[in-house]
Amino acid sequence: MTGAPDAPPLRQPPAQRSSVAKVWALLRPYWFSEERWTGRGLLALVVGLNLAGVLLAVLLARWNRQFFDALQGKDYVAFLTLLGRFCLLAALYIVAAVFAQYFSQLLQIRWRRWLTGEYCRDWLSDRSYYLLQLDQSNVENPEQRIQDDIGIVATLTLDLATGLINAVATLGSFLVMLWTLSGTLHLTVAGLPLAIPGYMVWVAILYAALGTVATHFVGRSLIGINFDLQRYDAEFRFRMIRIRENAESIALYGGEAEERERLKASFGHIWRTWWRSMKAQKRLTFFTAGYGQLAVVFPILVAAPRYFAGAISLGGLTQTSLAFGRVQSSLSWFVDAYPRIAQWTASVNRLIGFGEALARAKALPASVAGIQVSPSPGPDLEVRRLDLRLPDRRSILDDASVRIEAGDRVVVSGPSGSGKSTLFRALAGIWPYGTGAVAIPERRRVLFLPQRPYLPIASLREALSYPNRPEGHTDTDFRRALLDARLPQLLDCLDEQANWSLALSGGEQQRIGFARVFLYRPDWLFLDEATSALDEDTERALYGLVRERFPGLTLISIAHRAAVADFHRRRLTLCPETRTIREGLLPAGAARASTSDPGSAAGAIDPEARPGNLAVRGDGLLVTA
Repeated sequence: MTGAPDAPPLRQPPAQRSSVAKVWALLRPYWFSEERWTGRGLLALVVGLNLAGVLLAVLLARWNRQFFDALQGKDYVAFLTLLGRFCLLAALYIVAAVFAQYFSQLLQIRWRRWLTGEYCRDWLSDRSYYLLQLDQSNVENPEQRIQDDIGIVATLTLDLATGLINAVATLGSFLVMLWTLSGTLHLTVAGLPLAIPGYMVWVAILYAALGTVATHFVGRSLIGINFDLQRYDAEFRFRMIRIRENAESIALYGGEAEERERLKASFGHIWRTWWRSMKAQKRLTFFTAGYGQLAVVFPILVAAPRYFAGAISLGGLTQTSLAFGRVQSSLSWFVDAYPRIAQWTASVNRLIGFGEALARAKALPASVAGIQVSPSPGPDLEVRRLDLRLPDRRSILDDASVRIEAGDRVVVSGPSGSGKSTLFRALAGIWPYGTGAVAIPERRRVLFLPQRPYLPIASLREALSYPNRPEGHTDTDFRRALLDARLPQLLDCLDEQANWSLALSGGEQQRIGFARVFLYRPDWLFLDEATSALDEDTERALYGLVRERFPGLTLISIAHRAAVADFHRRRLTLCPETRTIREGLLPAGAARASTSDPGSAAGAIDPEARPGNLAVRGDGLLVTA
């Protein structure tokens, strides 16, 4: 048998102790939501059925005494009568137990559905899902917290709550019975007589108290271990998803061995954490198993002297043992539920951490000065005194002002890493780091097309019309868009469901992006390296068709290829050394070529281009801002 390494995990679990207020803030909303009456009604029904089970348990305990007394007295008629009574009580107990579980599961899934909807809404609203990627705290695997932790919290909260209610009701019901059955214990201490009424109640309380304290000290490490185990499981699953999504690139690189080593290292975290869990569970099980087994015989040992003294009958002895077991079990609820409490606490901590991260993400735009993106009644796009920064506060653009008039065509260039894509994010209103103002013409259709367009797992017509619904377009619209985008091979796949980001090549995905352009018919089109995976002939054809179909279109492109400049009139060059934008006119021949001949050669930058804050006008003039 292979031994477990003793090295600690690579990342220690955070010391998270959620306050009662935070836990209540997590659990409370459902019970005061639009589903509150259904939820409260189901909860009342579950609690009522559990209390009915407790009542039936009390009746069964009384039946137990009568049954064994009948056996001891060899009363055959009473024996048969009590068997019939048992069948009735057992049938009622089974019905109560079955429907208590059924309605509890119904409440669990309703609560989980509501919580999932709330967290998905918060995750997807205000671009929190995007801003979380920029948060330096970097919450791991938000999808696992929504999919897994919400289910654990909803299920275990109800299980633990109903279990605790059941334990309290059982304690109250059997405590009086045990007190009555115990009688008074007479002792002599230091020569003085001592009478202890209901002595078995005090023994049960002491027994359960010692067990509870010992269980906590033995098993408290499980909370942190469960937190780590859930996190490492999620990370391992995420790495495998990454391999599946990037299968072609890994195959081309021949990276199988490297990925195997990475998966091995990732699973190593699970391995080490699992061994820690095994050791902790072993210690806890040693204690709880011994504690439980001792509880079986302990009440009989304590009550045996009174039985042998003739103070109680055999039925009284068995009833005393049963009542002691019920009281002790109720008082030991914490002992029995500790592993589930540890799992529940870990998931609650993860959900609270996720909620706090969402709150930070939503507050992020307000916590910095922010880039104010607003609609403008004018026809032009204006950028005023724009400062762009990275999350680590490094500046990539200082005090830049630009104006692009409607109908203009501008290419944005600069060295890799100079901030071209970040500038586009700022224009789109999704980049929170920086200051300045961006005014976008209102009542204009604006489309941003990234280098790798997002393709949902859906039918092709849904992928083409994303983020709109496909009902707004006809089959003729879809077919024409596919033909315009040079994708005739997909004409018969409109209703096919697929993971298109894996089914299509990089070039085909970029042409899907252009098909969206032909469907959406924007007034302003922003392209971020949207043709980088295409050959130059296809690139020219698509740019030329866009220019032909939408003559009034304002086009802003990020591109490194010189040929793309043929379809633009202006060039904005980001200069990382000075953190400025240099603006220049493209040669008039190139601008004319982009209008009349999509296949013409690319022009060069105006040699007189100079740095500064310039307003770009559609009539070909440069005006100092």
